[in-house]
Amino acid sequence: MTDDHASAVMAIYQQGIDEGNATFETAAPSWSTFDAAKLAAHRLVALDPRGQVVGWTAVSRVSARPAYAGVVEHSVYVCPTARGAGVGRTLLEALVVSTEKAGIWTIQAGLFPENTASLALHESVGFRVLGRRERVARHHGVWRDVLLAERRSPVVE
Repeated sequence: MTDDHASAVMAIYQQGIDEGNATFETAAPSWSTFDAAKLAAHRLVALDPRGQVVGWTAVSRVSARPAYAGVVEHSVYVCPTARGAGVGRTLLEALVVSTEKAGIWTIQAGLFPENTASLALHESVGFRVLGRRERVARHHGVWRDVLLAERRSPVVE
């Protein structure tokens, strides 16, 4: 993912936000805010045959504390017109390779339970649900639960 992908990445992010089951965010951030928050080595895009961005994934640190150096939280978003074609799975598989090469042992995610497609995608690449955080925050005035999911690397110790 480069600056050249910024507008497409933010548009796909906003589409996911607008659908209501992807994040507590209500608007995509500016590119500079997004860019500063995500680890550059683990930001990936999926391109269609025309070279258009159809999905992306990125990670951020969960903590600056050295003990958590191998733990990241990720996001993955796929353009609605590209869903069901394996884009999300390809992105997450590439993210696993990228993070494991860097010595990252845990990728975590917070998922709305209603987002069953995302939950199935994550489980298909080795994520497991650790628990449910009940009524963790309000989203458009409604309390929402979040499933805490993680993928522990079998190769990074």
